[in-house]
This record gives sequence, structure tokens and C-alpha cells, in this order.
Amino acid sequence: MNKKTKSPQITNISWGTCEVEGGKRYNDAKLWPGGSREWDWSETGTGHSPGIQKTDVEELVENGAKTIVLSRGQVGRLHIQDSTLQWLEEQGITTHVAKTKKAVKEYNRLAETEPVGALIHSTC
Repeated sequence: MNKKTKSPQITNISWGTCEVEGGKRYNDAKLWPGGSREWDWSETGTGHSPGIQKTDVEELVENGAKTIVLSRGQVGRLHIQDSTLQWLEEQGITTHVAKTKKAVKEYNRLAETEPVGALIHSTC
């Protein structure tokens, strides 16, 4: 995997901030092979409930993620719609779901060897 298509490492996670290699800082982050950006919930109408929607993860798949890590937040308040998990399964995408700190560890581990994407929620 070359540097251009490698998924960026998360260098630090704290309440309200997700830091990504290259000096990028986000409140909530979308990461994929070769890039990252702010995860702006208002783009898709996402909220803690009903939670992560298909439209939130489509960009990760479109950018080459074969595995996706979904963060439920620091204390697990963020839900994930069943239809989102079903869609990812139908696309052949391996999905990991965990609270934020565990999700970050899993994402960074996977990013070493495979094209992985993630949605990281830094609060709740």
C-alpha cells in the first residue's frame, strides 16, 4: 500500500478533538484511504438517535475503504441504524463498531495493513 492510498493515522483523541496525521484537527472525523475531513452531521441530518446512516458511510466506500470502523462516541451515545450495517454487509464491507477510544485503536491497527475508513465521534 503506498502512502497516497494509506489511511491516515489518528494521532490523538480527546473529548471534542480528533487529531489526524498531517496536523489536521476535527471535532468528528471521516477517514478513508488517502484522506480525511470533518464529519459534519448536518450534511445528512445525523443525530445520536437514530444514528449513523447509509449516507454517512457511502463516502468512505466510494473512496476505497474495504473495512470500516464506526465510533459510537466516548460513552456510547451514538446509535447506528440497522439499515446502515445491512448496507455495508451487502457491499462486502467488514464493519467494526466500538466506543471511541477502542474504535481509534482498532482503526489505527487496521490502517497499517489495509484500506480502512472510519467515522469517529469525539464526544458523547
